[in-house]
Amino acid sequence: MSWYNEAIFYHIYPLGLTGAPKTNNYSAPVSRLNTLLPWIDHIKEIGCTALYIGPLFESVGHGYETTDYKKLDSRLGTNEDLKNFVAVCHEKGIKVIFDGVFNHTGRDFFAFKDIQQNREHSRYLNWYCNINFGGNNEYNDGFSYENWGGYNLLVKLNQRNPEVQNYICDVIRFWVSEFDVDGIRLDAADVLDFDFMRALRRTAAEVKEDFWLMGEVIHGDYSRWVNGETLHSVTNYALHKALYSGHNDHNYFEIAHTVKYLQNMGNLDLYNFVDNHDVERIYTKLSNKAHFAPVHVLLYTLPGVPSIYYGSEFGIEGKKEKFSDDSLRPALNLKDYADAITTNPNTALIAALGKVRQHTPALSYGSYTELHLTNRQFAFARDLDGVRVIVTVNNDDNAAGMSLPAGNCAEYVGTLTGQKVSVEGGRINVTVAANSGEIWVPADTMTEDTQIKVENAAEVQATSDTETSASAETSETKKAEIKEAVTKETAQDLAAQETAAAKEESACANETCAKDADKTDETSDTAAKTVADLSKAPEDMTVAELQLCILAKMATNGPVTDQMKKTVYDNIWHDSLVNWFKSFR
Repeated sequence: MSWYNEAIFYHIYPLGLTGAPKTNNYSAPVSRLNTLLPWIDHIKEIGCTALYIGPLFESVGHGYETTDYKKLDSRLGTNEDLKNFVAVCHEKGIKVIFDGVFNHTGRDFFAFKDIQQNREHSRYLNWYCNINFGGNNEYNDGFSYENWGGYNLLVKLNQRNPEVQNYICDVIRFWVSEFDVDGIRLDAADVLDFDFMRALRRTAAEVKEDFWLMGEVIHGDYSRWVNGETLHSVTNYALHKALYSGHNDHNYFEIAHTVKYLQNMGNLDLYNFVDNHDVERIYTKLSNKAHFAPVHVLLYTLPGVPSIYYGSEFGIEGKKEKFSDDSLRPALNLKDYADAITTNPNTALIAALGKVRQHTPALSYGSYTELHLTNRQFAFARDLDGVRVIVTVNNDDNAAGMSLPAGNCAEYVGTLTGQKVSVEGGRINVTVAANSGEIWVPADTMTEDTQIKVENAAEVQATSDTETSASAETSETKKAEIKEAVTKETAQDLAAQETAAAKEESACANETCAKDADKTDETSDTAAKTVADLSKAPEDMTVAELQLCILAKMATNGPVTDQMKKTVYDNIWHDSLVNWFKSFR
């Protein structure tokens, strides 16, 4: 196992946190990065073990229009400042990863400037995609080019050019030799060339043991990116969405189904988060602010690597604006939060969860088993080497009882409240306080490092209530309901979604992905006539039949939201759907 399997990340957008000017005039460096040195102790104090910081390198504005990959942004300081910053992090036991913006450069990058000057005679013409001297743009360059996201400020690199690949790999070598960085978060990884990512993975193996590559990917089958040849991890946007909407809608089914959906992709160690520099703060997103607690209990205990975005541990707000992300990337003074761990319940919870996570290996490496699921209560186990850790959350305004299958021990202790419950008949009976969560560990594994009692936490008591788990074996009555649920209307809805997904997938450059899409390119008429035959083995069902069966299974457990439907429709991989369908049995 590697350091990143056990990591708890803290995420900093440095240009925002330091209050740097919005535009870089390339003047003398100002060492604003040094103002972040006190944050390193704070990061450690709240239990984080790794820092994702970026973008860092010379750029003209928000940082993602790179001017120079080998020079710290003048608004943040000098290369010596960055070298010292990473060294201090390492002294404190904090690993560091940088933002790698390798899909595109800014217009002030040397290769693009050469094209502007030498036009058709530039030796860097093939460094970028689709340079066309018969076109023009809003900058009146006298030529057009491919960009990222429709912004000509961001010029797309030709990642299939060996010179570009070698240059970026040399940048990574420089970052390691100059700054001793431990990994890279790849910006816009969902549009990076796969051969280019393979070259980056080979370089990662070369430069440093356990050098981590994590990519920004919004949606899709994450296993396309996370494997032995390309990246170690990607951003888990699927879980990010489920965590806040599952609480806002009082629908833990959405979260549980998202976890199953992700697990069907394989044993992927994904980068989990509830907010970042591109999305609204979790405290703003939540309709009920009290859900901050169960949301973060899940963030720290579900499979994956948890991350906290700077300031969110204090419960600050941040709403996304139409033409600006400034409110998501504010300047903060750490002195304003000097006593937050003792006075701010949100910060106290994050610090407690960090400590529990660090000293509970099952939360990093354990298998996942769903134990109890209703719209408002959810419990699961993380099992490792015969030790069962149990997690319980409740999004209701009232306390709720659960009876849960326990591990082979006599007693469990709640790590957040200190409450003890006996194991009786192989089960524990607990009451989960309103809008809260708890992490239960066997008493004989409890250490002083594991337990932190959060002040003002609601009392958790043992209860003899019978288990109300919604994951019981499907009855004959429910089987009939499943058949009834598979209607022509559902099939037609599925057909439209499936055809759109297949068309989108067929455009994918990845050859294997395209083949899979071809298998599911069925017409609306065919799909509309599809009726799920439950007598068939899942392996013999079509993609359309499997999707219908999964939707019907979901319907027997509670309301099926549009997001849950989309999650099913987006999965057009037959083997993955077979595993998903079997998980209901």
